[in-house]
Amino acid sequence: MSYISFVKGQLINLEFSLSRELVRSNRSGGYSSTTIAGCNTRKYHGLLVVPQPWFDHDNHVLLSSIDETIIQHDEQFNFGVRMYPNGVFDPKGHKYLREFYTEPIPRLIYRVGGVVLSKEMIFAENESRVLIKYTLLDAHSKTILRLKPFLAFRNVHQLSKANINLNNKFEETQNGKSWQLYSGYSRLYFQLSKESEYTHIPDWYYNVEYIREKERGFPSHEDLFVPGFFEVELKKGESVIVSAGLEEKQPSTFIRQFTTESNKRTPRNNFENCLINSAEQFIVRDKKKAEIMAGFPWFGTWGRDTFIALPGLTLLRNAEADFKAVIDTALNTMQGPLFPNIGHDNKPDFSSVDAPLWFFWSMQQYALLKENHAEIWKLYKKKFQLILNGFKQGTDFNIRMQDNGLIYAGGTGMALTWMDVVSNGKPVTPRTGLAVEINALWYNAVCFALELAQKAGDKTFINEWKSLPEQIRSSFVATFWDSKKGYLADCVNGNEVDWSVRPNMLFAVSLPYSPLEDDMQNKVLNIVRSELLTERGLRSLTPKDVNYHGVLQGNQQERDQAYHQGTVFPWLIAPFCASWLKLHGKSGVSFVEEIYHGFEPAILEAGIGNISEVYDGDPPHDARGGISQAWNVAALMTVKKMLDDMNENKSK
Repeated sequence: MSYISFVKGQLINLEFSLSRELVRSNRSGGYSSTTIAGCNTRKYHGLLVVPQPWFDHDNHVLLSSIDETIIQHDEQFNFGVRMYPNGVFDPKGHKYLREFYTEPIPRLIYRVGGVVLSKEMIFAENESRVLIKYTLLDAHSKTILRLKPFLAFRNVHQLSKANINLNNKFEETQNGKSWQLYSGYSRLYFQLSKESEYTHIPDWYYNVEYIREKERGFPSHEDLFVPGFFEVELKKGESVIVSAGLEEKQPSTFIRQFTTESNKRTPRNNFENCLINSAEQFIVRDKKKAEIMAGFPWFGTWGRDTFIALPGLTLLRNAEADFKAVIDTALNTMQGPLFPNIGHDNKPDFSSVDAPLWFFWSMQQYALLKENHAEIWKLYKKKFQLILNGFKQGTDFNIRMQDNGLIYAGGTGMALTWMDVVSNGKPVTPRTGLAVEINALWYNAVCFALELAQKAGDKTFINEWKSLPEQIRSSFVATFWDSKKGYLADCVNGNEVDWSVRPNMLFAVSLPYSPLEDDMQNKVLNIVRSELLTERGLRSLTPKDVNYHGVLQGNQQERDQAYHQGTVFPWLIAPFCASWLKLHGKSGVSFVEEIYHGFEPAILEAGIGNISEVYDGDPPHDARGGISQAWNVAALMTVKKMLDDMNENKSK
C-alpha cells in the first residue's frame, strides 16, 4: 500500500476528490496539475502548462485534459470528468475510479465490467513534456482505448472562448498529430508509443466550469477545443504511452524516458520524503539563471520568498550548487540595494524592504552550515556593503536609517513588508515607519556582516560598523518593548504605536542575533504561543483583535481583507521552533516534535504531498490559496533539521 493512497469510496465522492489536487513542475517552470479524480477545478489546471516567454512571463495551458474512453462490444465507458454550470458533471468517469497511489508516481486504477485500466502520469524534469502510461490490467475481450485531447492555448490567468480565429488544422507527426491553435504559440505534439487511428472532428465544448474560480469570485467558464480523437487496441497486460510536448520525439523512446523519469523521483513513502519531493519542484534553472518559484499553481519568483525558502530547499538537500546559482541570479537582478519583490525581466517591482535583509539571513544559514565565513565575505562583500550602505544612507521607498540606528520605511500607499496586501489602492495592514521584524532583521544583518568581516580580518569594515549594533539594540528595546504588556509593538511611526499581537515580533527572538534579553525573549515567545500558534502555523493576528478574520474566503476584496488579519502561515513555524529550542534547549524537543508531526496530515489535503499556501485561523484550519508553497515546505524541512541536530547532540 502506498504511503499516500485513496480508495473507491473517497475517489467517487467528488466533494472529497475534487478538493485534493496534484502538481508536478519541471526545471523550465512549467507544470502539470489537476485533481486526483482528473477533473479540472481551476483555470490553472492542465496536463501541459508551460512558459511561452515570447508572449509574456507567465505559464500557458496548452493541453487541458484528456478524456479516456474504453470501448468493448460497441459499448463506450468514458473515464473523463468535467463540470458544467448548475453542478452538472459530464462525463462522470469518476464512478469507475477504484484506487489512487503516489508511488513511484501518481497512479489511478479504473474498473468497468471486466476491464481494469491503470493510468500513470509523469512530467519530464528537463523538458516541456507530459507522459501518460495506460496499462490494460485485465480484459476478457477486444478492448479499444479512445483518447480525446482538450486544448486551451491560453495564459493561465485567462480563459479561452470559442472563436473563428483558431487554426483547427493538424500536421502529421510520428504516431500522432500536432496542433498550433494560434499564431506564435509553440506547436503541441501529441504522440503515442504505438500506432493508432486518428479521427479528425474539430469541435468546441462550451462552458466548462471551474468551481474554485467561481468560489474566488473570478470568471469561471471556459470553452475548450477538441480537434478529434485517437483509438488504439490494447491487449491484456499491454501498455501504451501518450506523450504531449513542444517537440516531436521518437515514439520508441517513450518507454525508456518514462522509466528513467520515474526512477529519478524522490519516493513519497513518508512525511520527510514528501517534503523533499515537494522541495525539488520549486527550483527553476537553465544555463543562464536559477530561481525559486514561490508556489504553485499561480506564483512566480518573489525575492522575499526566495531568500526565506532557499536554505531549506537547497542546503538541506545537499544541493549547494543550486543555492549558489539562485543567489548569483538574484544578485544580478538588484537595483541599488534592493531586490525585485516580484517579477524580474518584465517590469520588476522592488517594493520590498525586507528582501535585502533576508538575503543576509540566507547567507547566514549557508555560513552556519559550511563554516566558510572568510570565503563568503570575500565573494559577497561588495553586495553586503551595497545593501548596508544603501539602508544607512537612504534609498527608494523612503527606506532609511534614523539617527537612533533603526530602519524607517514606507509612506502613503506603500506596503513594503511581507504583510503587503493592497486592496483598492490601500494597504490592508499599513506598517509605515519602524516595523519590528525589519529592525530585528537589520540588527541581525549588521551583526552577521561584522562576524564575517572579523573572520576575514577586514579591519576597515569593522571600524566603520562596530559601534552600530549596540545603538540598534538599545534603540530597539526603547522603541518596541513594553514591560507592562510583556511584548513588542508591531510598528511605530512617531507617536503612533501599533500594539497588535502579530507574529512579526517573533523574529527578534528567532534570528541568530537578537536585540532582546532572555527574559524579554521568553515573554514574546509565550504570547506568540498562547495567541498565534495553531497546528498549521502561526496566525497573522490574534483572535482577540477586533480586526481578526478567522476564515479566508469570499471574493478578491474579502480575501484581501482577511489575508494578514488572522490567516495562518505555515512558514512562520520555523522561526517559532527555532525560538523554542533556543530558549528551552533539549527540554523543548518533544514539543517541537509534536508540532512537526502535527503537519503530516496536511499532505493528504489540498495539494497532495505538499503544504498549502495558507490555512484558516479558525479550526479546523482548512487549507486555502495555492496548493504548494516554497517557504512552507522549506520551513518544515528546517524544523526537521533542528530536531535531528538536537537529537544528535542528545546522543553524544
